[in-house]
Amino acid sequence: MKLRQLGPSDLHLTPVGLGTWAMGGGDWKFGWGPQDDALSIRTIHEALDLGINWLDTAPVYGLGHCEDVVGLALKELKGRRPIISTKCERCWEADGTIVPRLKRASIHREVDDSLRRLGVDVIDMYQIHWPQPDEDIEEGWSAIAELVKAGKVRWAGVSNFSVAQLKRLQPIHPVAFLQPPYSMINRGIEAEIIPYCEAQNIGIIPYSPMQKGLLSGKVTRAWVDALPATDHRRGDPQFNEPLLSKNIALNDLLREVATRLGTTPAELAIAWVLRQPRITSAIVGARKPGQITETIGGGRLEIPAEVLGEIGKVLG
Repeated sequence: MKLRQLGPSDLHLTPVGLGTWAMGGGDWKFGWGPQDDALSIRTIHEALDLGINWLDTAPVYGLGHCEDVVGLALKELKGRRPIISTKCERCWEADGTIVPRLKRASIHREVDDSLRRLGVDVIDMYQIHWPQPDEDIEEGWSAIAELVKAGKVRWAGVSNFSVAQLKRLQPIHPVAFLQPPYSMINRGIEAEIIPYCEAQNIGIIPYSPMQKGLLSGKVTRAWVDALPATDHRRGDPQFNEPLLSKNIALNDLLREVATRLGTTPAELAIAWVLRQPRITSAIVGARKPGQITETIGGGRLEIPAEVLGEIGKVLG
């Protein structure tokens, strides 16, 4: 896979990055069901062996557990370290209640906790997870700028921010990258965010290019019905009617087109996201060995113009 430069940074990312959300397990509000830590570690090692050079995590995934698992995986690599992206702002109480915090003291404490759990001296890509509370985003961003100056963070970015919120941050410290949701099903960034990031040289690294698995080509009603009770997707509107029927029909199209192109529906969905020149890399989740081999080809696939047109007609 050809590396792509992330905005104004000196980081060059593979077009597919490994997402670790599901590795946080199912014992928290937004879990993906039970998860075997040994499988998580093997999955991280497999992704790196296949050539992926960066991974995305967050403290809130499993309430600290995911970063712990990533740290164990890095320790076993014995110095062969990928680029690490993690986040701040999503905190939790002793009872597991998740709360948004963007106060300076909290962020300084959060970055130290992440450095400890990950077992690294510096975080390559650090970002505000959600712009909440909105009235505190300037204070939170100023704190991250301090962390860059202190050498604890290399490049600063944000996730799930609007253009209006990005404009509030730029005078304080340049935004190097944005992490928004983007997929065939969720195209909200196309109208304003992509053009703004292009004009400001902000790298874009979208998450959920397969819409939490909906565009993997595997989705059927039986597949959805079999999701564990602790899988947060059971409450996601996209996994329920009236949207589920539409998404199953889109899966049928992706399977047919992928067969013609000699690829997989998942790789097709990822390549569709990467067709945008401003997008540096797509975050692709995996939770067990073998899954990333079904998607990594999306970082190399170029979709013919006529096929893009065919997909576009269905998406509307």
